[in-house]
Amino acid sequence: MKKDLVSILDISDEMSDLLELAARLKRERGVHERPLEGKTLAMIFEKSSTRTRVSFETAMVELGGHAMYLGANDMQLGRGETTADTAKVLSRYVHGIMYRAFSNVAMRELADNATVPVISGLDDVEHPCQALADLLTVQERKGILKGLRMTYLGDGNNVCHSLMLAGALAGMHVVACCPPERSPDKGIMAKAAEIASLAGGSATLEHDPAVGAEGADVLYTDVWISMGDDSDADDARRMFSPYAIDAKLLARAKPDAIVLHCLPAHRGEEISAEVMDGAQSVVFDQAENRLHAQKAVLHRLLR
Repeated sequence: MKKDLVSILDISDEMSDLLELAARLKRERGVHERPLEGKTLAMIFEKSSTRTRVSFETAMVELGGHAMYLGANDMQLGRGETTADTAKVLSRYVHGIMYRAFSNVAMRELADNATVPVISGLDDVEHPCQALADLLTVQERKGILKGLRMTYLGDGNNVCHSLMLAGALAGMHVVACCPPERSPDKGIMAKAAEIASLAGGSATLEHDPAVGAEGADVLYTDVWISMGDDSDADDARRMFSPYAIDAKLLARAKPDAIVLHCLPAHRGEEISAEVMDGAQSVVFDQAENRLHAQKAVLHRLLR
């Protein structure tokens, strides 16, 4: 039976094993086996990308396979063919599909109709591969995940959703610190709280950035206006400016706290250049870990 990664919850029973595999593949880069020899991954992009495209393509090559870039406008999908028909056709050609989509509805329709594994490269609800890379980065720097306090500051978006669920699965104390009008989905927050309580952690919502950052082991942020969001830029800056990670806010966290950002960053908005380039930033390690986390996912789902 095929397995998908549309939500981080799709791998809830094996997340820790995937993180261990990702760490091993990272250590053995260039010398590990090539288990995907002869396998092809179709990569459908409705949104532009740097990290997602390059990391998945490199991952397939290093695992012995081949990745095929498919822009939405290069396919019949962009000319009216249904998502379901696209899924059925591609399943006859390739061994897996990575989809970077505008809509979670389309993501799930593709997964429901494909007979090969479907991996989310992002949609408007979740970004599960990013969350895996995030936890791999924290685990590398801190040695553990369980019991750490990780605070996400800014827009309660797809990145926030997957991070809250992943942190909850790991038994972390995860805090979504967002303006009331841009808080995460209530259902996802409730699910994260439920999972965290069983794993010995917690998942909470906070609106005051000073409170959210206090005593944190990890501070995390993302852009204030996600791709495809038509929010007014000036309104967003006014709303989110108190949530920016600068030296003052970072000082409220633990002295050895680390700072994450999934990139691309708008320096001087959600994060200051001083913090992003500072000693506590692991932003570029985090970006690299997209490669290793996704290699683990491909290794597990496409073999």
